[in-house]
Amino acid sequence: MSQFSDKDVILSVMEYNFHNRTSENNFNIAFGIDKNFLFGCGVSIASILLSNKSINFDFHVFTDHFSEDDQKRFSALAEQYKTCIKVYLIDCNKLKSLPSTKNWTYATYFRFVIADYFYGKLDKLLYLDADIACKGSIQELVDYSFTEHEIAAVVAERDIEWWTDRSVTLTTPELVSGYFNAGFLLININEWQKNDISVKAIEMLRVPEWVAKITHLDQDVLNVLLVGKVNFIDGKYNTRFSINYELKDKVINPVNDETVFIHYVGPTKPWHEWANYPVSQSFIYAKEHSPWCNVALLQPANSNQYRYCAKHKFKQKRFLQGVLNYIKYYKAKTIK
Repeated sequence: MSQFSDKDVILSVMEYNFHNRTSENNFNIAFGIDKNFLFGCGVSIASILLSNKSINFDFHVFTDHFSEDDQKRFSALAEQYKTCIKVYLIDCNKLKSLPSTKNWTYATYFRFVIADYFYGKLDKLLYLDADIACKGSIQELVDYSFTEHEIAAVVAERDIEWWTDRSVTLTTPELVSGYFNAGFLLININEWQKNDISVKAIEMLRVPEWVAKITHLDQDVLNVLLVGKVNFIDGKYNTRFSINYELKDKVINPVNDETVFIHYVGPTKPWHEWANYPVSQSFIYAKEHSPWCNVALLQPANSNQYRYCAKHKFKQKRFLQGVLNYIKYYKAKTIK
């Protein structure tokens, strides 16, 4: 049973198809984003194409905002790399009543819309968060075969101490064997639908007792629903790093030559002007080889961003800019 039917949720579809040849075996990758992540999503797609020139892709972008400028850039991206990008404008009314936080808006639930939409259309789909840059081959994912009853291939988050914490908080003892980050999901669409994952997830998110337990919204819910039905694969496919870790005295950067996907977790993203560190270079390289090449990195736009910008400027020994951004931070905080 689908939680989201096409006619209720999909308002329109824009297709930018510049494939040199058609193929039923194209590898499908989907993103679910709001307007704040369209820049990152475009560059993320470019990074995948740059690192996987021998693979034919179909990209699917689900969003509730898509301007005329966005249309031009995504069309240009598809033409530049001779690929196909489909953009789905969606009605978010069903999602806006679900729990949200300062860092996670209702857009985090788009992955449920995506999994339901492709039932009967695809067997396998890779869902990615838009704050991910690719720097390696994903051929293993293209060739990946699910085992019987496996709903998704995932990457573990943190360590057994965290898994134990989640298992207790979410009253699901089996999570002590592994808890995954939902920014990377290689989904077995048929098994997802067979197990009514989207339906059960939305139901859980409307139960006050569950809402009181969860801290990571749909990620917590998915871990509970998929426990014992996922395969944990190599961490190189979801290597997480917060650019704000650069503010620490000692930084252990997990990104290495084996890394395929860098996942820039946390509030500072590589498209922010103050994220000027080596770890951001995979994103910057892809940006320079995309229709966003002449788009300036984003300046801080609210008190929280002014604060982080100031901290990073001091870390980068750009003291005057640090002071100026602290002043802007206090002004923005006072006005708010």
